[in-house]
Amino acid sequence: MSSLDHLISGFAVALTWKSLLYCFIGCFWGTIVGVLPGLGPLAGMTLLLPLTFSLDPANGIIMLTSIFSGAMYGGSTTSILVRIPGEAASVMTCIDGYEMARQGRAGPALMVAAVGSFIGGTVSIVGLMLVAPPLAKLMIEIGPSVEVVLVLLSLAVISFVSAGSRIKTVTMIVLGLVLGTIGMDRLTGEARFTFGNLGLADGLSFTALAIGLFGISEILLNLENSETIKAIAPRLRDLLPRYSDLRESAPAIARGTVVGFIFGIIPGVSHVVSTFVSYALEKRFARDPSQFGKGAIAGVAGPETANNATTGTAMIPLLALGIPSIPATAILLSALMIHGVQPGPLLIKEHPDVFWSLIAAMYVGNVMLLILNLPFVGLFVNLLRIPYAYLVPAILVISTIGVYSVGFKDADIWIMVLSGGAGYLLRKFGYEMAPLLLALVLGDRLEEKFRLALTMSSGDYSTFVDHAALIVIALAGGLLLLVQGLAWAFGYRKSYADAAERA
Repeated sequence: MSSLDHLISGFAVALTWKSLLYCFIGCFWGTIVGVLPGLGPLAGMTLLLPLTFSLDPANGIIMLTSIFSGAMYGGSTTSILVRIPGEAASVMTCIDGYEMARQGRAGPALMVAAVGSFIGGTVSIVGLMLVAPPLAKLMIEIGPSVEVVLVLLSLAVISFVSAGSRIKTVTMIVLGLVLGTIGMDRLTGEARFTFGNLGLADGLSFTALAIGLFGISEILLNLENSETIKAIAPRLRDLLPRYSDLRESAPAIARGTVVGFIFGIIPGVSHVVSTFVSYALEKRFARDPSQFGKGAIAGVAGPETANNATTGTAMIPLLALGIPSIPATAILLSALMIHGVQPGPLLIKEHPDVFWSLIAAMYVGNVMLLILNLPFVGLFVNLLRIPYAYLVPAILVISTIGVYSVGFKDADIWIMVLSGGAGYLLRKFGYEMAPLLLALVLGDRLEEKFRLALTMSSGDYSTFVDHAALIVIALAGGLLLLVQGLAWAFGYRKSYADAAERA
């Protein structure tokens, strides 16, 4: 069957009433967590992750992917109307988006952000559809030694593109790899670091850790600033932008799509980096750069488009290589494995229904989000008026029930609580949770492929620097230099701190 035939069969699944329902639930919930300050895609996905376990693989992944895309969309609403980034990638939207809202132009800002997000997201889905299948075929021909090199390079790139201290990032990566060794050794069957506790025999529960590190720690941080928020609420008739707005934003949307498409495949914080690079790019291309920071519509269109243009391409490493590039795709990896679907080169061949229904659902979800985020903007703004302290008990109850329902083990509840407290303290001291989670997910794969490669080569370590591995190292090294060069050229680290202060 051709890709078009597979895509048509994917739409046949995605357009069933059940898939449309789960897609809508995911989009709606994702928009809510994107709008609510501080939650974002990670917390939104981890909180509903346990609810997908009772679904079939296709619908479970459709729901989680819709949450991911919805949170990317919803973050712009809070940034524009409240000047509080709904999630990290919306920091740059606060600068000009809120200024437009203060000038009575919140409607055009929201419209341009939504249209740019739709265009960027659609292009990235097309990229996923075209790139993932041939890349998966190529990976089937590559041995485990090259997979080890790919995983190590992914972890290296994460440390380079992180906005925070590299020492702290590396520390979290090492901690994630260490935590990944807890449990039964898959090859020898011996218990490692379980200290006689049978609840740890299967290793640390990914669901419990993810909800604790991102969900519980986020709740604790947000409780420190839980006052009711005053938002600017635009009327529906004010959403239509002027012709001049469309003319100024069109080039920014085009450039943001390209930037987001390229950065989406880079491991780490690709969606965050892409928004900063896009904003700096628009400022350099602008006829009057002094207008940036005062309500320039290109300063909204570019970053928001780049943010959503990463959603599709960020799935390429996950689905074709089995390597999550960002924490959100790490959660998808866990969900797929729980459903008995192994992401990687064989996914498209062994589970074409899951892959192509996911592609089709992303197209459907993109349209659904465009419809949700404009007419119902007033509804989402009203959510901001709910005191955060009222939402916490419901979130905690859902989290606890969800974690326990995965394995029905008391140990998972304790893991969630302890990791939530540890995550809160680490984040207070400036440590990021994303590198830890990615390293935890990649740790098992790294160890398994490392030992397999040595077994196949009779203990010859030179297998990790063979011809194929050297090509991968050269390509990844060039990509790493490009990323670092762009980060330096656009002052990413400095602009990240400056924007955070302004927002």
